[in-house]
Amino acid sequence: MPLAEGGSVTRVPPDFLADLARELRDSLARERAALISRFQAGAPITGLLLGLSRIADRHVRAAADHAGVTPFAAIVAVGGYGRNELFPYSDVDLLMIPRGAPDTAQQVRIASLVQLLWDIGLPIGHAVRTAPECAQQAVQDATIMTSMLESRLICGPRRVFEEFQRVVHDVLDPRTFLRAKLLEQQQRHTKYEDTPYALEPNCKESPGGLRDLQVLIWVSRGAGLGANWEEMARNGLLTASECSQIRRTQRHLKEIRARLHIVARRREDRLVFDLQHALAGAIGITGTPSRRASEVLMQTYYHAAKIVAQLNTLVLLAVEQRLYPDAAIAATPIDAAFCARAERLDIVDDQVLERDPNEILRAFLTLQRHTELKGMTPRLLRAIWNARGRMDAAFRRSPENRANFLAILQQGAASCP
Repeated sequence: MPLAEGGSVTRVPPDFLADLARELRDSLARERAALISRFQAGAPITGLLLGLSRIADRHVRAAADHAGVTPFAAIVAVGGYGRNELFPYSDVDLLMIPRGAPDTAQQVRIASLVQLLWDIGLPIGHAVRTAPECAQQAVQDATIMTSMLESRLICGPRRVFEEFQRVVHDVLDPRTFLRAKLLEQQQRHTKYEDTPYALEPNCKESPGGLRDLQVLIWVSRGAGLGANWEEMARNGLLTASECSQIRRTQRHLKEIRARLHIVARRREDRLVFDLQHALAGAIGITGTPSRRASEVLMQTYYHAAKIVAQLNTLVLLAVEQRLYPDAAIAATPIDAAFCARAERLDIVDDQVLERDPNEILRAFLTLQRHTELKGMTPRLLRAIWNARGRMDAAFRRSPENRANFLAILQQGAASCP
């Protein structure tokens, strides 16, 4: 939509706009269908999500060029789209950042871009803010800050985008951001039954879902401890084996979510009963003589969710200790195996549970008996997680472990009102 001399908007013939929208809509549908077909034929999930993002990028650029927005505004991908992880029926979240407050002609151009994107079939979510307005909104809302942390430039002036990144980074307070994300996660978990084992879990939002993994990246990035799993491992938030495990688990959950969208033919993140059988077939899961394919599917999901829930706790505690280092220095001895550190139960050294796996149950009993403690440290949780394989038949037959197990149950009963 070109400007006439003097800044007024030149009217573009309606037939031209209709033809343009039809052309872009057809190419978008054709490219998406081809990419999804390749994924269904066995292409990796990473290629699907990145490919869908790049297809959206090309059509956003084409629409922005035709609308005449790129000379004065940066068009920025945020959220999951900003991560280059666009699922088949997810929203395309855009942030449009003009150099300054847009005038009337620029507002018309932005409106025409939004309309064109909807007309071609891109389900966009969008906001229009200057860089200072972005910083102001980010300070007031941790969710907005989160989406801006995962931004990337699609088209438009790079200087505007770089200014936006600078001002948002300047207002980011790592401790405030961590507290906000912890509260946000707690509220989300409560909303979704506070368990990874719901009968119809939401593979994105439920405890143990993809959102719990994204939270780890967000708080780590906010704390300057890494923007991906490898960087987090180098900074000591994850071990090498945990890094490999979390990558495999994330790929599995992404594949479940992507195939769920395709099976449902809409944005659907809940593993509802009506779709579980079809989803199992799409993934290639077959039943056994004793279990249906849908049951096998859910077992794999629950196993993945359990891993996510465990690692989510470990990493969040580790980030918290990095941001509040003074509280983690002093340790108060409890006995030969355990101590109290920063109001949490800890082990006196990393080999405690390897030397004596019987201390695993005693850790839980000790925590119950010391009500002043708020939980376990990341080091103790990681040690328990790594020693879980030692809880074999001999472990279960041990009189000491049976006594400790009963004591845990009795301690819990005694503490009930």
